[in-house]
Amino acid sequence: MTAVPDGGVVEAAAPSVVRARYRPRIGSRTATVLYPLAAFGLVALVWELVKAFVPENGVSIGEQRVLPRTTDGALPHIWSIVTVLGDKDGTGTVGSTLLRTTGFTLGLALLALLLGTVVGVGLAVLMQRFRWLERGLLPYIVVSQTIPLIALAPLVAGWGGKIVIAGQPWRPWMSIVVIASYLVFFPVAVGMLRGLQAPSKASVELLHSFAAGWWATLLRLRLPAAVPHLLPALRLAAAAAVIGAVVAEISTGTAGGIGRQIIVFSQQSTGDAARLYAAVFAAALLGVVITGLVALVEVALRRYSRPPGGRSSGGTH
Repeated sequence: MTAVPDGGVVEAAAPSVVRARYRPRIGSRTATVLYPLAAFGLVALVWELVKAFVPENGVSIGEQRVLPRTTDGALPHIWSIVTVLGDKDGTGTVGSTLLRTTGFTLGLALLALLLGTVVGVGLAVLMQRFRWLERGLLPYIVVSQTIPLIALAPLVAGWGGKIVIAGQPWRPWMSIVVIASYLVFFPVAVGMLRGLQAPSKASVELLHSFAAGWWATLLRLRLPAAVPHLLPALRLAAAAAVIGAVVAEISTGTAGGIGRQIIVFSQQSTGDAARLYAAVFAAALLGVVITGLVALVEVALRRYSRPPGGRSSGGTH
C-alpha cells in the first residue's frame, strides 16, 4: 500500500496511475488559452468571407433578409475596426475612450457579481436549512427571471432616487449594480442550493454521530461539497453581470460606461460602423476579462473543485 497526498492509500501495483493523477496538465492549460484565440480567428475568417462573397445589399428571400448587407457602413472589415481605435474622439482616441468606459463598466459588473453572489449564497443556505422556505421561495426565484430587465431598470432607478444611505444620496451607478446583481443571484442561488444538498445522507449522519450540529455540518461538509456546483454557476453569473450592467446603462441613460458608449457610437455610424463594432467588441472582451477573474477564483478553490466521487475508492482516513 502507498500513501498519497490527500491521506488515502492505493495499491502499490499501479504507481503510474498515482503519478498521472498529480501530473500537471500542461497540455490542457495551453489548450485553454488557445481555444479562445482559435475561436476569435474563426469568427474573423467567417466575417471576412461574408464580406467578400455576400452581395452588398445582402441576400433576401421574398421580403425577408437572410444575410446582412456587406457595405462598409453596415459591415466594416476587421482591420477597419482595429484601425479606428486610433481615431480622434473628443480629448483622446476611440481606443482610450473604450478603455475608460469599459473599465467603468467592469467595476460595476464586479460589484454586481459580488452583491449577487452574497445574496444567492445566503438564499441557498437559508433554503437548505429550512425546507419550507425552499418550497415557498424557490418558485418565485425562478419566476423572477421572467421579468424583462429593460422594464425593471427604470423602476429601480426611480426607486433609488428616493433613497438616502448614511446621509448620502443614491447614485446612478448604484442602480446599475442592483439591476445587474438581479441577474447574478439566480444561477448562484440555484447552483449553490444543489451543491449544499449534494452530500449523501450517510455522510450527514456520520457527522451527526460525532455530535456535529447544523453549523458544523455546513462548514465541514456542505460548503466544500457545494464548490463544484458553485464554480459553473459563477461563470454564468459573471456573464450575466456584464449583460446586466450594459443593459442597465442603456436603459437608465447612465453615462460613463460601455453601454452608453455603444449608443453614442451607434448615432455616429451613419456612414461608418467601425466605431460601433469596436464598442461591441470591447463589451465582449469585458465578458472575457470578468470570466478570467472568475477562473482565478477557481484556481484558489481547485482543491474542492472535484466532487467527492473523484477521490480514490481505495482511500481511507
